[in-house]
Parts: sequence; structure tokens; C-alpha cells
Amino acid sequence: MNDTSQPTAGTTILVGVDFGLPHFDGELEELGLLAETAGLKPVARITCKRKAPDAALFVGSGKADEIKELALMHGATEILFDQSLSPAQQRNLERHLGLAVVDRTLLILEIFAQRARSHEGKLQVELAKLHYLSTRLVRRWSHLERQSGGIGMRGGPGETQIELDRRMINDAIKRTRERLEKVKKQRSTQRRQRNRRDAFTISLVGYTNAGKSTLFNALVKARAYAADQLFATLDTTTRQLYLGNQDGTGRSVSLSDTVGFIRDLPHGLIDAFQATLQEAADATLLMHVVDASNPNYPEQMDEVQKVLAEIGAADVPQVLVFNKLDAMSPETRPLQLHDHYSVEGQNVPRFFVSARTGEGLPALREFLAQEAMAQMPAQDHADSQELQ
Repeated sequence: MNDTSQPTAGTTILVGVDFGLPHFDGELEELGLLAETAGLKPVARITCKRKAPDAALFVGSGKADEIKELALMHGATEILFDQSLSPAQQRNLERHLGLAVVDRTLLILEIFAQRARSHEGKLQVELAKLHYLSTRLVRRWSHLERQSGGIGMRGGPGETQIELDRRMINDAIKRTRERLEKVKKQRSTQRRQRNRRDAFTISLVGYTNAGKSTLFNALVKARAYAADQLFATLDTTTRQLYLGNQDGTGRSVSLSDTVGFIRDLPHGLIDAFQATLQEAADATLLMHVVDASNPNYPEQMDEVQKVLAEIGAADVPQVLVFNKLDAMSPETRPLQLHDHYSVEGQNVPRFFVSARTGEGLPALREFLAQEAMAQMPAQDHADSQELQ
């Protein structure tokens, strides 16, 4: 059902360049999902192969002409690239095509800007966008080239205004970073208080749309926003999860739902979301949620591991949760719902579950309870036994 309150989606041409890398999405399926998430309507897709990017136009002049004809044919309003473009390539393409050109980095930033709800999330996205735009001042402020020079102006026309814009954006970056530091300190204080109360913390991590928020809701009976779309939630949510054991003992642990990862997640976003992603780095256990029904799940797992390494969480113990068991075809369903899987050379426990139907969740809960009890201080364990 279409939401009539939303503006008409802009039409876009999807462009992908195969440089021989193993993760190339020949069908541009993920880029199409990202475009739809941002409110765009893909009307055509085009791919090409190159050994290296063209320095001026990324795809070369011949392919750029082909993209221009395709855009005219479909009445597209902008061109969307599946890779990151340099400021010069983006500027040259816009001049050559006569249309707005958006790269993968800016698209993800725009989605994050639309989805951020908390004060912290909005600040983090704002900082990442400011960093992105700071390298593209000449393109974004190209109208300044038409200004006439004046007294005291050095260099070319409009240079003083561009320098002013750069100074203004650098000041905005500084202010936003300072505000984020305050939020980061508050979150750190809250995390220390939580750790004093309960030393065992679990963070949900995984590729976007793997079903983390649905699993989070199923485990803690929360109402965190969950939808079958990319980046349905950006803001970290933490709840207490009670884990009962077969012997009648049990305890509550902290469970946090974090932002989803994606291939080529902009470094500016990783830096900006450092405060949020710190939940994962400081966790006792990472619950790595995988979309088991997606045939590309090994590549998605690799991307998650890369981001975890970047935020200093590579050494945090993991349990793999292969979600969406209900969406798997009968021939691909596993023979057993609990086994082990090799991650970065480590044998990691793996559970197949359906967060939507609840299948496999009791075994996962039991595993988490055993892990939590194993790390419970001896005195706490004795007190727990006395209460029985």
C-alpha cells in the first residue's frame, strides 16, 4: 500500500561498475533496496566492467554517454552509483549528464539522516554529512564561480566566499563533535553503571535487515521498531533480558540492539557512530545475527567482521544466530538447529532460529543462560542458589 503522505519518489538510474571484486552485485539488488529505502524509484539499471576507475568520469566518456541516453529515455531525475565517487568525478559526471549524481556514500548518509530519531543519532549523522560535504564545497557551491571579484579578493572569483563556506562548515563540524562528546560521556557513564549492576552484557550485531530488531523484541518482549527494510532502526536500545536456567536459577542481563552494518559503510559513519557502536566493543558477548535465507550471507558476515575489527570488537566472543529460518526453502533448512561455524578461524556456536515464529529461541535462551551463569561471580551464584 502506498503512503499518500509521502512525496512522489524521484526516478533514478542505477549504475554499477565491476572491477573484478568478489562482492560485485551484478543485479544491483542491494543498491535498488537502498534507493527504495531513501524514497527513490529505480527505473533502469546499467553495469559495466573496468580494470580501474576513469579518473575524470569514473565510467569513461562512452559509458557516460550511454547513461545519459538511458536517463533521457526513462525521464530519470538523478543517477545513482553503487560505488563511492571522488568530488571531481561527481562534479564532472553532473556536468556531463546534466543530472544530479549520487554515490553510495551519500545515499547511505541520506538514509541515516531520514531514520535517525534520537538526539544522539541525529548528531552522529549530521557530523558524517558535514565531513562528506566539506570535501565537495566546490561542487555544492558552484554558483559562487559566477560572482565578481571585489576589493581584497585574492585568487579567482568567488574564492573568498568558498573559503568562508569552508570555515563555516569546519566550525559546524567542531560544534557537532563537541556536542557528541558530551553525549558519549553520558552514554559511557550509563554503561559503567549498568556494568556495575550486571557484568554480563550482550550486543546484537549484524548486516542490515538480518532481523536484529525482530529478534530483540522476541527476546525481551520490547516494542522496538522493526520492519523488512534496510536500516529500519539506527538508535541503540538496551533492555534487561531475564534468562532462566533448567535448574531453576537465572539472572537478568543487558541486551542492546545496535545499528546494522552494510558493505562499504562510509568511514565517516563508523567514526560518527563510534559512541553507539561502543556498545558492541564493550559487550561480554556479541550475538551476530545472520539472514540465513540470503544466499549472500557469507559475504555479509565478512562485512560485519570488518566493521567489528574497525571499532575494536574483533576479539569479543560471538554466538551466531542464523535468523529467518521460516523463510528458508525446505531443501536448504538445516538438519539440526544447533552446531558450530568457523568465523575468522574460530569455532563459534551457531543457532538457527525464526525471530518471527519463535522456532529455535528456547535453545538460544538456554545457551545464553548458561553463558551468563558461567561468568556470574561465585557469591552471586551462591545467593541465587539460596533463593531457590
